[in-house]
Amino acid sequence: MELNNLTNTPGARHRRKRVGRGCGSGMGKTSTRGHKGQAARKGHKQKLGFEGGQMPLVRRIPKRGFNNAAFNAKALGVNLADLEKKFESGAEVTVETLAKAGFSDNKRPKVKILGTGELTKKLTVKGVPCSASAKAKIEAAGGTVA
Repeated sequence: MELNNLTNTPGARHRRKRVGRGCGSGMGKTSTRGHKGQAARKGHKQKLGFEGGQMPLVRRIPKRGFNNAAFNAKALGVNLADLEKKFESGAEVTVETLAKAGFSDNKRPKVKILGTGELTKKLTVKGVPCSASAKAKIEAAGGTVA
């Protein structure tokens, strides 16, 4: 393949529609604007969804249902390797202590402890959800999960 061999794939490029070039072109006279009315005039701009003053379709249709986006916040994962670095042996790990250690923020206040990494310190985890592997590793290191 060389630069002089490159071509566009069929249908990738379209010829510009040349309107107002005589009746023989099929796009003369009104230049594809139809007859009369606001849309046929120069400088015609209407906002999206405008229906000439009639109540727009978007507003005529009733809004129904429930949006779960606000309640469907994903938890921020904290690995055991991170707990090993930030906490001393015998420390209590709660949502508040994790926030003070810089693991959670206002955007994602939910936290979950995950089992990636090794844990040698004895930690007491209270009120923080843990994965099954994280719980097993914390208990194997002599800690407790409540």
